[in-house]
Amino acid sequence: MAYMQGRYDFLDQDSVVFGIPVAQAIADVVASQNAQRVFLIASKTLSRQTGVVDQIQAALKSRYAGRFDECVAHVPIDSVLKAAAAVRQAQPDLLVTVGGGTPIDTAKILQICLAENITTAKALLDFRIRVNEDGARVVPRVAPSPVRQIAAPTTLSGAEFSHLGGCSDPDRAVKDLYSSPDIGARVVILDPAITVHTPDWLWFSTGIRAVDHAVETVCSRHPQPFTDATCLHGLAMLATSLRASRADAADQGSRLDSQLGVWLASTGLGRIDWGASHGIGHQLGAVAGVPHGYTSCVMLHNVLRFNHGVNADRQQLISTALGDAGRDAADLIEALVRDLGLPTRLKDVGVGREHFEAIANGAMQNMMVRSNPRPIDRPGDVIQILEQSL
Repeated sequence: MAYMQGRYDFLDQDSVVFGIPVAQAIADVVASQNAQRVFLIASKTLSRQTGVVDQIQAALKSRYAGRFDECVAHVPIDSVLKAAAAVRQAQPDLLVTVGGGTPIDTAKILQICLAENITTAKALLDFRIRVNEDGARVVPRVAPSPVRQIAAPTTLSGAEFSHLGGCSDPDRAVKDLYSSPDIGARVVILDPAITVHTPDWLWFSTGIRAVDHAVETVCSRHPQPFTDATCLHGLAMLATSLRASRADAADQGSRLDSQLGVWLASTGLGRIDWGASHGIGHQLGAVAGVPHGYTSCVMLHNVLRFNHGVNADRQQLISTALGDAGRDAADLIEALVRDLGLPTRLKDVGVGREHFEAIANGAMQNMMVRSNPRPIDRPGDVIQILEQSL
């Protein structure tokens, strides 16, 4: 199989720790880094309705420096600025993020705020990744982050394995992307025990989000051999483990397999050109409030069908990894989504034609839409996919 010339940049990530209770693992990492003031960023539900975050605080003892647990889904700018203000006041030397993609991306974007002394929405928007009319990306350079994060995820979104973060601008109804080499998690801690607090719909839908990571990496216009290997294996792990968890939610072995599958499936995140499933999905959240994982449930199989004419050979790899080389990848993905009890159509998640214009216009500003394997050059191309997905 021929590959184009390319480059793969590994994350500035020291380690991934798995199978160790989260409070112990965090205390060990904090001690190894000699951090003295540790600030926790967590989801509100996990912080206030379970004992997980309190146990981490207790394990930190005198090193605990504060907590922010008011993260908001889709990471609107105002919530990031509020979190950044809390971190400035606490003056920590390490951030520990516990939860799903929302708190992890909140931590990423607030690190940019700290690095560039940003206190207003206007100033933050200057650092968003922009797309020129010709589809070329403009990625602003960001100063080094003054404080790093370690992450203990409770969903399968994979945000912990990238230095790319999403942040919504409600005024423009657009979810922008931000990136800098050191805003990602320095250490990732995978503990399936804390994921039992994650609602089933969120666990499984973010699992499909991870499937989306793997599929759009393998089906990229610029695939790479390293990510083919990791993502195809991760995809097989996810399909098997998610179905096993659906059958037995208490099976922590399957939950850990899903977490490990996410690790493998995320090797293309922020480093390999993705396509319209992710890019349009960002706008489903910004325009219609569709949860992050559900966007992949309703878009991935439909984007695969849109792209089939230009990357059928790549999609064949997906079918083989999913254990049925004789069926189309789109059909197998749609079947997996249904098996997990998740929505497969836009109408199932509250999106109608009245949203299409705003979704399509915002999507044309998204770098992933513009790097779709089958070129998308105008809003009408996006609307074609949306009509197919309705």
